[in-house]
Amino acid sequence: MTGTDEVLITEVVLRDGLQDEARTVPTPDKLRLARGLVDAGLRALEVGSFVSKRRVPQMADTDELLRTLDPATSPAALHTLVFTERGAQQAVDAGARSVRLVVSASDGHSAANAGVPTEGALARLESCAEILSNAGVTIEATIATAFVCPFDGDTDPARTAATAVRLAKLGASVLHLADTIGAANPSLLRRGIEAVRDALPELPLGLHLHDTYGFAAANAWEGLRLGIRRFDSSLGGIGGCPFAPGASGNIATDDLVHLLHREGIATGIDVAKLAALRDEVRVAVGHPLGSALASVPAVPATLA
Repeated sequence: MTGTDEVLITEVVLRDGLQDEARTVPTPDKLRLARGLVDAGLRALEVGSFVSKRRVPQMADTDELLRTLDPATSPAALHTLVFTERGAQQAVDAGARSVRLVVSASDGHSAANAGVPTEGALARLESCAEILSNAGVTIEATIATAFVCPFDGDTDPARTAATAVRLAKLGASVLHLADTIGAANPSLLRRGIEAVRDALPELPLGLHLHDTYGFAAANAWEGLRLGIRRFDSSLGGIGGCPFAPGASGNIATDDLVHLLHREGIATGIDVAKLAALRDEVRVAVGHPLGSALASVPAVPATLA
């Protein structure tokens, strides 16, 4: 790693951050936050997911958010998640330009999250990919429980790699490996990344990290050491999967940016604006945030 390296951070506070919150944040507040994040220098946002409004009511306004923010004119890439053919068509109808297909590497989490084992979920994504491709939508993919599953234990790296190959055949241009419950350690992370890289050496990889057991920063550093330059993170460290017992917050955007900047790695993000937005998130969700920087009065100017 050198000071000339640059990392692309996808801010997921609007999707992964809010989807497991008890309080549903009003759409105007989400729109204000999204615009503030873009103004702060974020070049990619997850704005929601096209899922059951009954199962995940916090995502019920994804269509409105996407249409209002307008992917065709937004200076930042606006990602939405889909799991089903219906969700894919909803994304296309709302004007999506970039969509992430999501599948769990483990059967246990796939059954809880998507209602079918991994193989069934992958088969279902084939029609999703066809709808998106025919509409000219860029396809990315995320493999949930790529390293550890709350139901099945450690995920065999070969299983993660095989899932990755299937997603690449569906047209995924970028693949994100998710530590869904924040239980992976650096060596486990490394084995998973290496297995996927061996299978798909040319496919760009990203990491989606959670900090349940305090490993997120170490895992991010290991990812950087292995050449990963794409990370998902959530402002203030909020978030979690409603269908993964024990999962807690994402790696915090403010903490990750602080780490990267201190190591001379560019992100293009304004830390002062990010701190102000973090305060907005705290008010919106109505509880203290989990990031390290949220608990200190201020970051000394020499360290920002």
